Amino acid sequence: MRFRRAWIVLALGLIGLAVALITGREMYYRLTYLLFAILLISAAWAWSSLYGLRLRRYTRAQRAQMGRVMDEQLAVKNTSWLPKLLVVVRDESSLPGHHASRVVHGLGASEESDWLVRTLCEERGEFRLGPVTISGNDPLGLFERQRAFPQTSRIVVYPAVLPVGNLPPPRGPLPGGDALRRRTHYITPNAAGVRDYVPGDSFARIHWASTARLNRLIVKEFELDPMSDVWIFLDMEHRVQATIKDDSVGLSGEENLQQSLQQRIQEFRLPPSTEEYAIAAAASVANAFIQQQYAVGLVAYGQRRELVQPDREKRQQIKLLETLAILHAEGEMPFSQVLNAEGSRLTRGTTAVVISPSTREDWAESALYLNGRGLRILAIVVDAASFGGPDGSTDLKDRLLTASIPAVIVRESEPLAETLNTLSVSPERAAPV
Repeated sequence: MRFRRAWIVLALGLIGLAVALITGREMYYRLTYLLFAILLISAAWAWSSLYGLRLRRYTRAQRAQMGRVMDEQLAVKNTSWLPKLLVVVRDESSLPGHHASRVVHGLGASEESDWLVRTLCEERGEFRLGPVTISGNDPLGLFERQRAFPQTSRIVVYPAVLPVGNLPPPRGPLPGGDALRRRTHYITPNAAGVRDYVPGDSFARIHWASTARLNRLIVKEFELDPMSDVWIFLDMEHRVQATIKDDSVGLSGEENLQQSLQQRIQEFRLPPSTEEYAIAAAASVANAFIQQQYAVGLVAYGQRRELVQPDREKRQQIKLLETLAILHAEGEMPFSQVLNAEGSRLTRGTTAVVISPSTREDWAESALYLNGRGLRILAIVVDAASFGGPDGSTDLKDRLLTASIPAVIVRESEPLAETLNTLSVSPERAAPV
């Protein structure tokens, strides 16, 4: 319990008591009694202001995505018979733009006040929801009591995933696209036959025609196809990144809150930095390949070496998004060294998607070397000049196209999804920039 104005009232009461003892006048005694009574009643009121209060908060999911809305429900319930005139709920979450604090008025006995907080996720990363502190005081504001709810939860905001539907298919290690005669628990385009259902089989594998004919559950069996793995190489060297610094005066906090949530969603754009565009491109390309049942892996040297082995299906998509969510451009190793060190371990027929904002020619030389070793290279060049960095991305793209490597340039002023979809254009037909 915090003392604020109570010290002044206590001092006045002591002064009144001293004067009453000196003068002996009844008025000063009554004034002293009144001041001490105010202190006692106010202290009891402040104590009762939080008695019987319960706080509940509920989040539908522990994961969110940039450009989308995260919903959280909070509720304060008064389980006592004493009404609460004023309860202040202060939330200390680290999620940017998450305003869950609230002032609750007139909470009667056994009543509950709840509210929904809708937050547009504008930054990726791992954030904390909570802790929460509730406070109450007496009507005169002499005492304030606080209670902390230290419980916290973790929420991960994934990078933006844009629709990419036309990516060049990876090359298979076998000529003619013949299936490998090897059973797999993955769902592939090559159905090898049917068998009886066993517990643990996915409902997506059920062959409904055979199930209806035989009057028991029948599932499809699949064979491993010759599709190669897809590796995404992401340049996270901090020296080659660029960011547009916005020195203009933005909306004030009150004006920003007055904007409708739908308007903010429609106006959402990626932060103007090569790091964010590169990570969004990596997440979008990975999602597109996984939806086509390809095994996708990731290599990036950011805060540390990030290596995600190739896999497919939904669990791999979540693993990649969680890795990209907390990845930042803090690496020291040049991208050419990353390609040389990690690319040398890949087998022929592997598809490597290289994403870099660097204007150095050495990483393009490394990509050409890997292409000569039999790897399929797809290049996404983030134009650092459009983010306030050095120029030279166009020359790198032309050099890659000359070697028949599909390549596109991502610019801050152009829609990222449309740019990534142009990777389907063959290098021979691509018009020079």
